[in-house]
Amino acid sequence: MKFFIAAVAFSLLAVGTAQSCSEAARFGVVTVSPTSFASRDSVTISANFTCANQLGYAPTYMDYYIEVPTNNNGHEPPVLLARRQPAAGVVSDSFTVQIPYGYYFPNASYNIVLDNTYATNGTNGSPVYQVGGVDIPVNITASVS
Repeated sequence: MKFFIAAVAFSLLAVGTAQSCSEAARFGVVTVSPTSFASRDSVTISANFTCANQLGYAPTYMDYYIEVPTNNNGHEPPVLLARRQPAAGVVSDSFTVQIPYGYYFPNASYNIVLDNTYATNGTNGSPVYQVGGVDIPVNITASVS
C-alpha cells in the first residue's frame, strides 16, 4: 500500500512539473541581447531547454538563424548564425555572435529563430530526428554597404 501511494505521489509530481511548462517553451526559450542591431554588431543569444528536456524535446542540434517572417518581401533566405551540439542533459546555451553583412532592408521585420532538432523513437524504436522552433523578433538596421 505504501508503494502504491508513493507511486501515485511521484506520478502527480512529474505531471505537475511538466504542466508548469508552457506550450511555447516545449522546444526552448530564446533571448537575444540587444534586440536592435546592425551588421558587424556582436549579439548574445541565450536559450533555456529546461522545459524541452522535461517534455521529451531535448536538443540534439541547435541551429540559430536570422529569418524574415512570412509575408515580408519574400526573397530573403534565412542566414545561419550558429549550429551547436549540446552535451546530453544540458539545459542552457549561450554564445556571442557577430551579425554577418547581409541584405537587411529598412522597415522589414526580422526574427532570430532557434531550430531544435531532437530525437524521438520511430515505429520500430530507432531514432527519428524532428525539428521544432521558436523565434524572437529583432530590429536590424538596414545594410548600407
